[in-house]
Amino acid sequence: MQTSPDRHEYPAHWEADVVLRDGGTARIRPITVDDAERLVSFYEQVSDESKYYRFFAPYPRLSAKDVHRFTHHDFVDRVGLAATVGGEFIATVRYDRIGADGMPASAPADEAEVAFLVQDAHQGRGVASALLEHIGAVARERGIRRFAAEVLPANNKMIKVFRDAGYTQKRSFEDGVVRLEFDLEPTDRSLAVQYAREQRAEARSVQRLLTPGSVAVIGVGRTRGGVGRGIFDNIRDAGFTGRLYAVNKAFPDKELDGVPAYRSVRDIEGPVDLAVVAVPAEHVPQVVTECGEHGVQGLVVISAGYAESGPEGRERQRELVRHARAYGMRIIGPNAFGIINTHPDVRLNASLANEKPRPGRIGLFAQSGAIGIALLSRLHRRGGGVTGTTGVSTFVSSGNRADVSGNDVLQYWYDDPDTDVVLMYLESIGNPRKFTRLARRTAAAKPLVVVQSAGAAPQGHAVRATRLPHSTVSALLAQAGVIRVDTITELVDTGLLLARQPLPGGPRVAILGNSESLGLLTYDACLSEGLRPLTPLDLTTAASPADFHTALSRALADDTCDAVVVTAIPAVGEGSAGDAALAEALRSAAERVPGKPVLVVHVELGGLAEALSAAASTAPQAATPSASHPFRALDRLAAKAPEEAPENCSRLIPAYPAAERAVRALGEAVKYAQWRRDAAEPGKVPEYIDAAIDEKGAAELIDGLLARGQGLTLGTEETCELLGTYGVQVHRALPAPTPDEAAVAARTLGYPVALKATAPHLRHRADLGGVRLDLADEEQLRRAYAELAELFGTPEELRPVVQRMAPRGVDTVVRAVIDPAAGAVLSFGLAGAASQLLGDVAHRLIPVTDREATSLVRSIRTAPLLFGWRGSAPVDTAALEELLLRVSRLVDDHPEVVAVTLEPVVVAPHGLSVLGASVRLAPPPARDDLGPRTLPAY
Repeated sequence: MQTSPDRHEYPAHWEADVVLRDGGTARIRPITVDDAERLVSFYEQVSDESKYYRFFAPYPRLSAKDVHRFTHHDFVDRVGLAATVGGEFIATVRYDRIGADGMPASAPADEAEVAFLVQDAHQGRGVASALLEHIGAVARERGIRRFAAEVLPANNKMIKVFRDAGYTQKRSFEDGVVRLEFDLEPTDRSLAVQYAREQRAEARSVQRLLTPGSVAVIGVGRTRGGVGRGIFDNIRDAGFTGRLYAVNKAFPDKELDGVPAYRSVRDIEGPVDLAVVAVPAEHVPQVVTECGEHGVQGLVVISAGYAESGPEGRERQRELVRHARAYGMRIIGPNAFGIINTHPDVRLNASLANEKPRPGRIGLFAQSGAIGIALLSRLHRRGGGVTGTTGVSTFVSSGNRADVSGNDVLQYWYDDPDTDVVLMYLESIGNPRKFTRLARRTAAAKPLVVVQSAGAAPQGHAVRATRLPHSTVSALLAQAGVIRVDTITELVDTGLLLARQPLPGGPRVAILGNSESLGLLTYDACLSEGLRPLTPLDLTTAASPADFHTALSRALADDTCDAVVVTAIPAVGEGSAGDAALAEALRSAAERVPGKPVLVVHVELGGLAEALSAAASTAPQAATPSASHPFRALDRLAAKAPEEAPENCSRLIPAYPAAERAVRALGEAVKYAQWRRDAAEPGKVPEYIDAAIDEKGAAELIDGLLARGQGLTLGTEETCELLGTYGVQVHRALPAPTPDEAAVAARTLGYPVALKATAPHLRHRADLGGVRLDLADEEQLRRAYAELAELFGTPEELRPVVQRMAPRGVDTVVRAVIDPAAGAVLSFGLAGAASQLLGDVAHRLIPVTDREATSLVRSIRTAPLLFGWRGSAPVDTAALEELLLRVSRLVDDHPEVVAVTLEPVVVAPHGLSVLGASVRLAPPPARDDLGPRTLPAY
């Protein structure tokens, strides 16, 4: 470690793990004096051509002077970073600060020359792009605003690295060298490039885990029983298409049930893409070392005894992640349930699920193994036996999610052609800001249904601290297009509908069936879900399949209908033949109008559910059903090969045993469809609302205020001044410590006035009587002052103020806060009990677009009070939306503004009045979404 007294302290916070383009990982860290031998060894493995491109001349070896120069840095004006795998260098980058004359310089010079060298064996993996992101962040931290690089014209790879980074560039050619200059300030394009690279790399890292060409199960017992042997048997029995190996250090034989067996991964002659680790925790480090040295690409660690077991296990888990990443491996787990990929080219069941899931197009993620078992079981039961064959494309149970998390799997499913719907059970969200960003992008392409636990995060999970309540986080997820449900039953119900039916065009629902009572139950359920049901059509119990076909055809053809719910009860004396006929009638009618969803509510009609499945089943099922299986028709059809499946595979009609469950799923689909339509035109963040915004003046004011300390709540005058720079005018409130001073304040402001007690226990509590309004003259003012003193105590206890009366209107509250986990959040609600007692508050992530400001005002349940409820005058919501945009701009432009509260904001029929305000400043929390790509630190 570099410790010379003329050096700055080693910047440990620059160390980071990154995912490369091919899905492997590397560690980026500063180069120190201790790296001399590593640097020489690295340079010896670089080709002569790469050396020529770096130094513009033949340079076969580094001199002692070169080694000293490239390993001695001050971490300010001269910085070197290395990308390492297995502790050895695979690439380096350095910058040297220069002045206007191009010579070495110190601050305040803000330009630096940058140069890269990547080992030939690792070129094309995106190492240089990752290093550029990190060296750029280091340079910005050290006051460097611009990079310059000189590149030979033939070095197309390095020119492309700079060109594709997305920074604002200037390019010139002189003396046979291309000179590139670019600003380091992140741009919209550079962030877009960074996010796209992040998506490709993380998706590829998950793909490598889910589509291995070879798998070694480590910890396989010779006899049946035990975790390792169970997973080994499941992989083999699922028909894994790649090479399978059994590993156990106690194996005396070369083979186990016809599968090659070895005492160590090192003994396997061919490559191993994935290792499933099922050995006691104390033996895992040795296994990781052996896997890393053999070149294994990823690990699924089933072993328990890590962070879920307490502090000692947490440290063991940290070491596991560090150890695996040192070799470029990613980890699912530890304490994981396993992974599944049903694609016919893979057929991998590396999990503890004994029953192979049916192939399908639903991606399934569960942090909990127990919940994973339940979800797989329900999808298997309902996906093939009750509501049509809909199965799983891929399944991941992350356990303690020490490395691979739901965010990584979401990156994979985003552009996975085999996954149409994503279902996730989340016990915790480690990075809400990133999850929200990824969820919004994914939801724009395919439905994302989530059950999020409201309790404390499990002990094994690393979770960022958040001050936001669970309800707020849920609201922000809904804003991002996430379909939030409360139970795994609702998760499956909603997922099956979205996997089988088109999205509804609106909330209008036709109801038809052979039971008037069941139709009315469905009608009431639609009202409860905010849908607009049409009058139910009762076909009577004598209805035939032809009657159902005719009624459904008419309903689907009706332009006033967006979806249809069919209710059915058993017909007396009819058996499976009648059920099959009804199912075929419904299917054929639904096919004629493929753009509207159809759901079936059945009561004790197992035969109908079976027939609906058989009418449009697509996915193969290898198991041969027994004669006593209750869904014989389905299983007979499911045994067909995929090419034999009927062409109408997209019109699987989901069936539900209760009206409430069907309608709840439909309600979620309606809301999601509306979100998709809104997301197609997301609105814009106004760059300039008007000339009243003085961004530069606000920045200078904030800098001056923060110079007083690390965090402070502004006084009244400072609050008004800062808000005023963004066009937010706060009504003056003058202190009134005595009746005489109250009278002077009233004359200054002008009558009529309000007298308010601002003591903490009375502030914003008009219901307690601490406010007197419409005081028209001094006599009324003095009388009110005496009444407040008599009721609540001395002026010192009351802290009274005088404020000019504002026009009457609806009292509202606007708040903004920067949460360390979720980011900047804007909130809106009505003042008083509506928001405080009932929690009727709406939230949006900052920056807020004009469309989001409009929807924010209308999202609260008490919004009708703003729009003329029961004959009252509608208020000026346009002025309210403008205020929301101004507050959003203030917080987005100046992250040092960590909290803003405007209460009350009285919205009148014309204009509004901000009667109270508070602002808190502090150094902003780190924005890792704006920095270079990194994996969570351990």
